[in-house]
Amino acid sequence: MENRSNVTVFILLGLSQNKDIQILFFVLFLLCYIAIWMGNLLIMISITCSLLIDQPMYFFLNNLSLADLCYTSTVMPKLMTDLLKKRKTISYNNCMTQLFILHLLGGIEIFILTGMAYDRYVAICKPLHYAVIMNKQKCNMIIVACCTGGFIHSAGLCLLTIVLPFCGPNEIDHYFCDVYPLLKLACTDTYRIGVLVTLNSGLIALVIFVILMVSYFMIFYTIRAYPAESRTKALSTCSSHLTVVVLFFVPVFFIYIRPATTFPEDKVFALFYTIIAPLFNPLIYTLRNMEMKNALRKVWCQKPFLIGRQIN
Repeated sequence: MENRSNVTVFILLGLSQNKDIQILFFVLFLLCYIAIWMGNLLIMISITCSLLIDQPMYFFLNNLSLADLCYTSTVMPKLMTDLLKKRKTISYNNCMTQLFILHLLGGIEIFILTGMAYDRYVAICKPLHYAVIMNKQKCNMIIVACCTGGFIHSAGLCLLTIVLPFCGPNEIDHYFCDVYPLLKLACTDTYRIGVLVTLNSGLIALVIFVILMVSYFMIFYTIRAYPAESRTKALSTCSSHLTVVVLFFVPVFFIYIRPATTFPEDKVFALFYTIIAPLFNPLIYTLRNMEMKNALRKVWCQKPFLIGRQIN
């Protein structure tokens, strides 16, 4: 513990050292951040202000959008301000805090995606029992379980990282604090801790992904007997969710399902679940979902329309 205090500040190397590229990234990420806020707030307000909030699928989507906003806000403001700085630093305490919050929210997102898949499985494979199984109390319990699972996952990673001694180099080859880059800086043998980190992150993600794929295999097998119209609606909803799952899980696999090593490509793959997934989630869930489109029209177009009729 005494050695650890030798490093009180970490230097983030970021995405690029080229000043022109950094300015370009700043403008691009600023536009993305604004779009993420607008898209996810649009979904949250539209669901909350309509009858969709009473449907489990949209209740989970509402919570997923909130988690996306919080998750990306843990990374992007710091990333954008660092792009305008010559020296990009983060204190030890802030680094550990960012690490904890990132994995807390990331874990919550993964478990919410699992809850959404369970909801679709019950709706399609057990439709007669859907109202009983997916009642309001059960949905609230699932969200509490998601938060608890995310906390356990994140707390475990942070405990493994906090005990590490940092007494030498303090340059993190990343744009935020993550476990593997920190393991690389520790002045001790990190093999056992690296294995525990892989089990905590990579293996859990793999198990959940397999569960999701099995559930969707059962869903697709069940809807074969559906009428064409019902089958199209079910496929539209499930394919949207499946797209989000793949977009989130594939880069997670690349980074965490391997020995505790780092590659330059890690920063690029991390962009998928820190920026790209939260950016595209609103588009994926609205463009291919008629109920979501109708809710958007009712919430955002109804009042102006009524006002226009009153004036006429």
